[in-house]
Amino acid sequence: MDEENKKWIELVQEQQRAYVMRLLDALEVTDRDKRLKVARAILYLAQGVFDECDTDADVIHWSRHNVFLLHDMGIFTALLELLSMEIDNNQACSSAVRKPAISLADSTELRVLLSIMYLMVETIRLQTEDDRPEWRTAREAFKTELGSPLYNGEPFALLLFTMVTKFCSMHAPHFPMKKVLLLLWKTVLFTMGGLEELQEMKVRGRERLSLPPLPEDSIKVVRSMRAASPPASAMELIEQQQQAKRGRRSRRPLVKQDSLDTYNERDPFKNDDARDEEEDGEEADSGIEGEVDPLDRDVIIQPPPPPPPLRPPTERVSLPKGLPWAPKVREKDIEHFLETSRNKFIGFTLGNDTETLVGLPRPIHESVKTLKQVRRREITLILPPLSFLPLLSIPPSLSLHQDRGEEDVDGTPTEILYLGILPNLSQYVIALLKLLLAAAPTSKAKTDSINILADVLPEEMPITVLQSMKLGIDVNRHKEIIVKAISALLLLLLKHLKLNHIYQFEIVSQHLVFANCIPLILKFFNQNIMSYISAKNSICVLDFPHCVVHEMPELTAESLEAGDCNQFCWRNLFSCINLLRILNKLTKWKHSRTMMLVVFKSAPILKRALKVKQAMMQLYVLKLLKIQTKYLGRQWRKSNMKTMSAIYQKVRHRLNDDWAYGNDIDARPWDFQAEECALRESIEKFNSRRYDKNQNGEFAPVDNCLQSVLGQRVELPEDFHYSYEMWLEREVFSQPIQWEGLLQQAQ
Repeated sequence: MDEENKKWIELVQEQQRAYVMRLLDALEVTDRDKRLKVARAILYLAQGVFDECDTDADVIHWSRHNVFLLHDMGIFTALLELLSMEIDNNQACSSAVRKPAISLADSTELRVLLSIMYLMVETIRLQTEDDRPEWRTAREAFKTELGSPLYNGEPFALLLFTMVTKFCSMHAPHFPMKKVLLLLWKTVLFTMGGLEELQEMKVRGRERLSLPPLPEDSIKVVRSMRAASPPASAMELIEQQQQAKRGRRSRRPLVKQDSLDTYNERDPFKNDDARDEEEDGEEADSGIEGEVDPLDRDVIIQPPPPPPPLRPPTERVSLPKGLPWAPKVREKDIEHFLETSRNKFIGFTLGNDTETLVGLPRPIHESVKTLKQVRRREITLILPPLSFLPLLSIPPSLSLHQDRGEEDVDGTPTEILYLGILPNLSQYVIALLKLLLAAAPTSKAKTDSINILADVLPEEMPITVLQSMKLGIDVNRHKEIIVKAISALLLLLLKHLKLNHIYQFEIVSQHLVFANCIPLILKFFNQNIMSYISAKNSICVLDFPHCVVHEMPELTAESLEAGDCNQFCWRNLFSCINLLRILNKLTKWKHSRTMMLVVFKSAPILKRALKVKQAMMQLYVLKLLKIQTKYLGRQWRKSNMKTMSAIYQKVRHRLNDDWAYGNDIDARPWDFQAEECALRESIEKFNSRRYDKNQNGEFAPVDNCLQSVLGQRVELPEDFHYSYEMWLEREVFSQPIQWEGLLQQAQ
């Protein structure tokens, strides 16, 4: 046929659909090699038929066109069936277990299938301005499909979680974990939504609960923040003015590095690990914290230009006045303040009453008024009555648990995924942390550790220096991508579960804490963090689609050693910020977990991380330092005044929080076991009440609403109206009522 000699980009859509249909039929053949050949053809289409394109933009255009075509033809469902077959292929699993060394050849079929599925999920997930109307419809349909329990009664993400645990239990060591984790992260990101969608969900949730709107958009606030850099010392300012008078051009003096420096202009990694918490002993009077030098702005965003002549201090850039965050107060803080005030001025308390101010002096009235003005009622703390009052009647509704007569639960993607991962949640958490530990740059290879390099090592090991260098870069990049995927996945899960139901967030958090996530993240940061952020583990000419469109230059040892032209590795910066945010979520308002940060000596580790001059990363490091400052002692606070000042400037203020002084330490004993056990008991009651099919009677819903009970229609026997007057006389009117006894029973 003449059609067979045409290029793909020359075919009309009907011809393309007919070709894809033939590929779809060929996927069902029993011959494994033929199936692999067809899968590779589908992968070539998903990658944008690069052999027929002349530019990178053409490849991306045809990749997008082909992916939506493949989705419309039902390719994803067919690939899912093949993936399930490969997962259940016991012969391949047992063969891989017996092999002394696993290589790329052991996971060829899996990698091809996962690559196509990843390209489909990621391409359809991303919206562009020139999307066709049918593409927008397809995106919503695919999103619903992935987040619903349509694949053997469970969402697609659960299948990928199963692959992770199977790999970590050594039952399938040939699984390509990097591709599995990337696909799992993007699936969760697509079905649940990213951080911007999460912010929109918060806004809609507050409107639904008639709560006041948020005073600021946290994403916008963080994006507008500037990284802090320390001001010059008095001696440096004098020297700088003298040099300006003489008209000499000079580099910015960097006599002393401290906790908020980014890098030494002469040597970015000089003394990076040699300093610890005693390094700031002379900082107390060295100037205003956080003032941004014109030469230091946006060093993360773009490589700094050659330094211009220094301006006098009077011309330094002035920051906008005011703090970035609106202050916040919890309801519990107001209750504690009133309890203290009543004990002092009246001599008794009124429990949780925050309205009655009788007997309190006028300044206390003003204080309470001010506190209530900045009181923030969080969605996560306004728990649905049906979730926490099991004795309420539950109207029948279309819900996940309609057949069991339990509370009404919306079938959101988050709820569906939580329901799926709940039975094996601890296994999933432990598996993810095992992979994170194996991929951490500070981890040393052990004979009993899991091998995460199965899908990067070739069958034949390199024999030349150039091949060894390229493999070394590939291995490091491979590990960085695994860390990126796991950190992003865990953060997304925690944030979505917290918005969905606070106890769902708490159980995942507790599993992470029990699996040693806190020391693991600290271990990750206990390295030369500037070196990690500035790592150059990528080869630009090998990036797709550049490598398939342009002619490949000859790789040399010098070009590999030079790396790319970027001063910072965005991938590693992204991972670091995610891990810091996870650590914040695990420890926030948890006294026992905060004490774990102190016990593991996290302060000097976190202070070294402040050397990375990126505003968002600095913010989350400062938050972690703030919550433990009161436990670090007066001497630490005295010798780290710049860090304390940065906390005041960048972290949200809580009006009643005595974080900088530590006056209440004696009243807060560290009882880790009691706190975690009490939390676990509440979580188990919630899960039992909401998800346990074999509930005991204690949590069975009972209707105690008088109006509802009296309004129910009761089937009565036909002869009831003949004898009900006699029954009333005998059982009600003639029986004496012991009112005192009833009152005593009620008490």
